[in-house]
Amino acid sequence: MVAFQFIGTGLVLPFWVIYLHEVRGFSVDVVGLLLGWLSMGGLIGTVPGGAAIDTFGPRRVFAAAVATTAVGQAIMAFATTIPLAVLGLGLVGVSFGVTWPASQSFVTAVVPEHLRQRYFGLNFALLNLGIGIGGVLGGFMADVSRPVTFQIMYLWESASYLPALFLLLVPLRHVGNRVEHAHHVDPGKISYLAVAKRPGVPALIVVNFLVAFVGYGQINSGAAAYARLMGGVSTQGLGIAFAVNTGAIVLLQLVVLQRIEGIRRTRLVAVMSVIWAVSWLLLASSALVPATLGATMLVAAFMGVFALGETLMQPSLPAMVNGMAPDHLRGRYNGICSAAFNLASVLAPISAGWLIDRDMSWLYIVSLLVGCALLVVFALGRLEQQLTPQANGLKVAA
Repeated sequence: MVAFQFIGTGLVLPFWVIYLHEVRGFSVDVVGLLLGWLSMGGLIGTVPGGAAIDTFGPRRVFAAAVATTAVGQAIMAFATTIPLAVLGLGLVGVSFGVTWPASQSFVTAVVPEHLRQRYFGLNFALLNLGIGIGGVLGGFMADVSRPVTFQIMYLWESASYLPALFLLLVPLRHVGNRVEHAHHVDPGKISYLAVAKRPGVPALIVVNFLVAFVGYGQINSGAAAYARLMGGVSTQGLGIAFAVNTGAIVLLQLVVLQRIEGIRRTRLVAVMSVIWAVSWLLLASSALVPATLGATMLVAAFMGVFALGETLMQPSLPAMVNGMAPDHLRGRYNGICSAAFNLASVLAPISAGWLIDRDMSWLYIVSLLVGCALLVVFALGRLEQQLTPQANGLKVAA
């Protein structure tokens, strides 16, 4: 079901910039603002979403978020004006902001701690299998001279959420409901500020922010814009590059999972940061040979190397967060870390669009390299000292 749902996501994921800029005619800096608004919606959704998860249970909140995503993507199929784009992206963003903490909390409610890292990794591989298939289909379906091709893609994406909604509302209706709290603890009376002061939480917040700013906040906005405008890569080339990314994840994730058992997760994040720095240098190199096969190959190589870093990060980061979270505050722990992630995702496309639109693409790449360096320093210098050994992936004797 995960792979099926994300085929729809793969159809549209590589083409946000192309759709909004080349099909709907919005300028690059406006597109940056719109994609920043997409992430801002996620930021807005995380805080009340986390509280709602602790109050009503992750399943109900997850189902509501899935339904909202389907509506938002349907609106995007007809987003010919900025107000419609703002509405559609806002709904998608808010629902994504709620979906992440809700899904993580839902999974944690049914998967025991010693299996979570494996589950998160396997789920990520299946997710990317779906995205990879969708990316290839989207690369061949997308035609900037025919807006209807993009409309079909967005409507397909909308419909792909309906099976998951059915599963949450019918077969899984008894799973992931509100946690009964010991000692009469009422999570509704515990503020986010109190959660942020708990041991290890500030460090987790910063790491989530940096991971998003140098990684996922860029991959679908700044990286796509750079490849298209500086590297001269075609829509088909972008689709292939995203397919390389997802294919590498599908092929490598299970292998990586076997080799990271028992290794400190903070050190995996540091290694990931170095790998991502190399990937950004590969993307930068595409501008040296624009509109050539070499540029397309360099962008594909960038996506492949980036994928290797993802296989280290995706099993580690959510496992760290949920390893630290008590059951009755799991929604808020996931919510506050998701808020940091989404804040960086708001800033990332805005800064990327501003720099690239003003012919300062070199500064764009430099900022990402500096961010990768900061992530290494912070993961090893602060976070490692503040996580419990079990949350950091070490096996603890009973």
